Amino acid sequence: MRIAIKRPTEEETQLSGFHLFKKLNDDEFSKLNFEKTCSLYKKGTVIYREGSRLTGFFCVTKGIVKIFKTGIDGKEQIIRFAKKGEIIAYRSLLSQELACTTAKVIDEAVLCHIPYHTLLFLIESNWQFSHHMLQIVCSELRQANDYITDIAQKTVRERLAEVLLLLKENFDLDNQNTLQISLTREELANMVGTATESVIRLLSEFKQDKMIELQGRKIKFLDIPNLRRVANI
Repeated sequence: MRIAIKRPTEEETQLSGFHLFKKLNDDEFSKLNFEKTCSLYKKGTVIYREGSRLTGFFCVTKGIVKIFKTGIDGKEQIIRFAKKGEIIAYRSLLSQELACTTAKVIDEAVLCHIPYHTLLFLIESNWQFSHHMLQIVCSELRQANDYITDIAQKTVRERLAEVLLLLKENFDLDNQNTLQISLTREELANMVGTATESVIRLLSEFKQDKMIELQGRKIKFLDIPNLRRVANI
């Protein structure tokens, strides 16, 4: 018996909402759509691994993808989470280096693969597209510099509060003020750059101070101004 392969819907493969592609003309956008390959990925699927050779970059049109590096001891260091409307794997592609991170799906996702030759064509033919991609690279470099500064100068308590606020900004809250992304305590620790036990203890302290409420993996925000003061931002 043949098993049907679930494919993404046409709506789930749309690239029109990506700010990066806003400056493309009709012909360029048609070329982009013709040469893209979109696939549905289940939770836990690894899109690409650190050290692999990339053939193109990816546009996330649905779901959430975790981008991380692996340390010497095998521990993950989460770089960021990519959601709908964001692109991944383009920096290693532009520099023609092996992938410097691993991308893993944490919430069923649809990703569209854009071949390297398509990216080169758009860069060479449209300076506005090239300029915007350069802005994205610079923005991520600034974020990396901020993270290095935080690691060096902030306490673990301050860093955890800041990570929670960044997640709130990136994934929003529902009408109950609950964060719209479910992460394990280990994943939070990997974002903060500390031990899982420390994150568990600090989350309990934040709960006791009535800044958050914990519902399994879900985190409900109760006092955002106080959380900002703790984060020292």
